[in-house]
Amino acid sequence: MRNSNPTRRTFVTAVMGSAGAMAGCTDSAPNGVSQVAVQPDQRISYGAGEHQFGELRIPKDAGPHPVLVVIHGGFWRSGFDLRHLDPFCSALTEAGWATWSIEYRRIGNEGGGWPGTFHDVAAATDKVRDLAGPHSLDLKKVVVVGHSSGGHLALWVGGRKRIPADSALYSKSPLPLKGAVSLAGVCDLKRAWQHNLGGGVVNDLIGGSPEQFPDRYAAGSPYELLPLGLHQVLVHGQGDVGVPVAMSEAYEKRAVELGDSARLVAIPDTGHFELINPGSRQWPQIVDALAMLQ
Repeated sequence: MRNSNPTRRTFVTAVMGSAGAMAGCTDSAPNGVSQVAVQPDQRISYGAGEHQFGELRIPKDAGPHPVLVVIHGGFWRSGFDLRHLDPFCSALTEAGWATWSIEYRRIGNEGGGWPGTFHDVAAATDKVRDLAGPHSLDLKKVVVVGHSSGGHLALWVGGRKRIPADSALYSKSPLPLKGAVSLAGVCDLKRAWQHNLGGGVVNDLIGGSPEQFPDRYAAGSPYELLPLGLHQVLVHGQGDVGVPVAMSEAYEKRAVELGDSARLVAIPDTGHFELINPGSRQWPQIVDALAMLQ
């Protein structure tokens, strides 16, 4: 079927161009990491569904390794998967992180959207407990990082312990995290709904408006869960037209007001996709942002 959604066409074009440039490049990226995508060491299921798996990459040196749970973006839609973050994960694994890049049910997949997308991301993150022993992972150094809608999910995972017990998203014992990093993240679902971000995609994710489902927005939006009680770094391009930097600015302000350790790194002359490209001039700032939490 032909894709008639202009927002989705723009996203696909940008991702394909960025990922293609990364995969085809053999020069060294900043900080000496390779830009060539390395196949994951293992694909491991965390559930029975076809989209409930993650891909694990392990550094060559001896562990225990700090861990990055990596969550891809794509406006939570089924047309976009974890594949375009292969170079991103490979570069960070080469830099010393074990990367657990997760797939999950999205809008358009059976069971995707509310609450399945959230349940999958939670289960995939908690799966790190099972992976730790066999793969020498350091459970005291687990950081979650996501791009775009994945940035929303990364911050949300960091705030799961704040979700009330009567919510469909409640988890009794979430995996403790050292920190969360949002790259051009959709960190406020109410604001995203108000601005019709992604052609109204938040309405599809949650199932309706903030007025219709206030409890869902309260449990599913990182902004509403503040303070998260963990270190947070938000990296955002000041030239991002897909997810405006003002969203991260407002989030950081609110987080700090409520006592959280939160820092915004706003990068001039930068759009949406440079943040996941190991060949970009912005890449050292991504590595530095993650190093703050290592």
